[in-house]
Amino acid sequence: MLVEGTGRRIHGIDTHIGAAVAGLLPDGRQLVNRARDEARAYRQNYGEMIPPSTLNDRMGSFMHVFTYYAYYRPVGSAILMAGYDQETKQAELYCAEPTGMAIRYFGTALGKGARAAKTEIEKYKFQEKTVAEAVGYVAKILCSVHDDVKDKPMEVELSVISESNGWRHELLSKEKRDAAVKWAKDQIEAEEMAEDDDDDE
Repeated sequence: MLVEGTGRRIHGIDTHIGAAVAGLLPDGRQLVNRARDEARAYRQNYGEMIPPSTLNDRMGSFMHVFTYYAYYRPVGSAILMAGYDQETKQAELYCAEPTGMAIRYFGTALGKGARAAKTEIEKYKFQEKTVAEAVGYVAKILCSVHDDVKDKPMEVELSVISESNGWRHELLSKEKRDAAVKWAKDQIEAEEMAEDDDDDE
């Protein structure tokens, strides 16, 4: 009975940075609000967009503070931040964890099924794919690590930052997202049928 779009995990931080949260949703929203405040303050103070690396450092420091004192509880959520750095002319991916550890990655995953998802990310070699191809494979990874029997129903969310859209963070439209999910499920089904045929022989 959940209304679609009300439990979002992907959020825009600034025009050039997007974030995805895993863990406790209210804590995740708090992290997103903090990241937006940091981006807004940087733009007001320096007159330019915050570099993703600077935002990552500030978010890591913010989360680390909650591990200092007994009267705080650690943040119950982790945040992935993807953005475009105007100086280095590169798209970058960062992850800040509740411990305060904030690291740059070529590809990573958070939350339930993260280990299996990371294995798939390595397998597909995303650095060799176009954005359109990568979207389909990301949807495939999300669908393959989700267990329909054990897990709650899943609402797939996808967003991109690419040269084709001027390095802006954009959520995929419902049509593009549904097409990517359909392609992913068809691929998974075809692979399962191929495995069954091999077992029969």
